[in-house]
Amino acid sequence: MPLLKLEEIDPRTSVLDAVQVEVLAALIPHMEEVRFAAGETIFAAGSPPDAFYIVDQGEVRVEVPHEELDTESVLEYVGTGSFLGDMEVLGATNHGVTAVAQTDVEAHKVSRAGLRRLFDENPAEGIKVLRALARNTALRLESAVHLLAEHAAEDSRDPEVDRIVAAAQAAQAEFQTWSEERVDALLKDIAEAVASRADELGAAELEETHIGNAADKALKLQFAAMAVYAALEGEVGFGLLDSDDVRRVSEMASPVGVVIGLVPLTNPGPTFVNKTLICLKARNALILSCHRGAQKTGNAFGELIQEVLVRHGAPVDVVQWIRNRTSRKKTARFMRHEGVGMILATGGPAMVKAAYSSGKPAIGVGAGNAPAWVAPDADIEATAEAVITSKGFDNGLICGSEQHLVVDRGVEEQMVDALQRQGAVVLDADQTKQFMATAFEENGDLRMWFVGQSPSTIGGAIGMEIPPETRLIVFRADASSPEGAFARERLAPVMSLFTVDGDEEAIALCRKLLDYEGAGHTANVHTQDEERVRRFAEAMPVSRVLVNTPSAMGCCGVVTGLAPSLTLGCGTFGGNSTTDNVGYRNLLNIKRVARSLA
Repeated sequence: MPLLKLEEIDPRTSVLDAVQVEVLAALIPHMEEVRFAAGETIFAAGSPPDAFYIVDQGEVRVEVPHEELDTESVLEYVGTGSFLGDMEVLGATNHGVTAVAQTDVEAHKVSRAGLRRLFDENPAEGIKVLRALARNTALRLESAVHLLAEHAAEDSRDPEVDRIVAAAQAAQAEFQTWSEERVDALLKDIAEAVASRADELGAAELEETHIGNAADKALKLQFAAMAVYAALEGEVGFGLLDSDDVRRVSEMASPVGVVIGLVPLTNPGPTFVNKTLICLKARNALILSCHRGAQKTGNAFGELIQEVLVRHGAPVDVVQWIRNRTSRKKTARFMRHEGVGMILATGGPAMVKAAYSSGKPAIGVGAGNAPAWVAPDADIEATAEAVITSKGFDNGLICGSEQHLVVDRGVEEQMVDALQRQGAVVLDADQTKQFMATAFEENGDLRMWFVGQSPSTIGGAIGMEIPPETRLIVFRADASSPEGAFARERLAPVMSLFTVDGDEEAIALCRKLLDYEGAGHTANVHTQDEERVRRFAEAMPVSRVLVNTPSAMGCCGVVTGLAPSLTLGCGTFGGNSTTDNVGYRNLLNIKRVARSLA
């Protein structure tokens, strides 16, 4: 594999021209040819640098690993002629980013030992190399400053972003004229097209994301398609909504225009469909940015939906998505674009914060961390069944599912027995100690590779034998110290069990857990006493209080009268702009026509 010649390097994507030909010649004896398969990590953030690399062929993804699975971590993509890791080698600092082969990559590797040999054998050439690398670093820092200034400039342009937004604006203007009946017919066809292929699409989503399970993904798709459509059918999405003859005020629906939708890794297919249906009902155009780990899923749903648009004579650009690859920078450009009317953000808290910081109106959602209080008068068998059905669904990926059981001491033994009968493994004190030491990071996060995995898979990875039919792992937690791994959200079939004495202690603990993480989302109570429900609801800083209900299904409107939705607002409790189960009315401008009362 020959080292690239300077004249072969594109100066727009490389700073290799900072290294003179004679300097490269001095390095060649100390290089080795290396190859990385697509998806292979070249070096990881936090690791000490043992070498730097010069990319000869292929493309490398540079990313910052993030503790939030649903937050886009890609900073940029670099290609032929790029240097990787040279600044860390020069500065003797650990890598600040992770470099991953996006495609098959061929490169030359220059080890620290090779540089040392060069200095030992030919100090004069070594100094030339050092100067050239230092100049290379200076040019890259200068380039980074320019990019930062460009990124901050309101008038910075991206031709692809401009083209996609312009096409969406034109499509929205045409689609806005459609009648309610014509829109509903289109939405019904989209919903039925997705529902009819739910098994296939759910399996493909699992194959790409490797989290959850295919059967439950198919059920989620059925809900996101048919239940959401049923809630939209016959509603008014444009024009006169309501008229009050006494106040002489009429309300009229008008679209917000172009909506940017962020699609998370944990729930990509249903989110894609849900957002499409509610945006089109409100006569908006939609541009979707899928997490890079769900790009194939996004492409499959986007192509399916555009086939339906074509059948109905709709402008195909009324639903678009970023087809190839995403990054933080590109997503930010879409969110800041002057042609965008609103952002609909579903993802990790960092992505939601970016949406709210974009300068555009945004609807974001927050993290869940739902406590479930099992009161002394709870129907224990029904409660255990609800918890396992909910938290075990899709291997715990629904953020509104129960995270903590807060069980009255008087029914603790019954609750544990019922959980075990119905498919849970309840760990004893020694097993809990082992589990906490091996399944969680030091900061209390469940290890990322356990997200959306089955209980037996998690158990096997940490040396704990969990039967394959197990649906839920329950571990013991100390109610006097609800913090760290005991008190965090876990997107897996894993939950804590706290024991409390009396109602006041139960309500206080549930409040503490929500204050620690997940305020605004959901809390659950199992009781037959309406007074308990009232006191619990008043005390909880959440948008949804569920009663005797599986949380995952209750918060989304599957088994409750809440609006069917997979985008659940958390209000100001959770730093969001709404407490709603987000639907099409959240994506409208509602005009008021007021007449004189005189």
